[in-house]
Amino acid sequence: MPKPISRREMIRRLRELGWIGPFPGGKHPIMQKNDQTVHIPNPHGNDIDWSLTKRILKQAKIEVDDWDRLS
Repeated sequence: MPKPISRREMIRRLRELGWIGPFPGGKHPIMQKNDQTVHIPNPHGNDIDWSLTKRILKQAKIEVDDWDRLS
């Protein structure tokens, strides 16, 4: 089972995949790539659970294998 990830690590990996940001965007910061936008959660000191990370990857159209390769 995949492990939870820190917000900082999530942002680092998204940047490696060509995403820019995070930028202010309402309740949660956003990151952008071309015409796509994903919201980045603020876990308030805790790591981001894998189930939420998986939903973010689906929105960003990132394959889990590509994501795991960046670790």
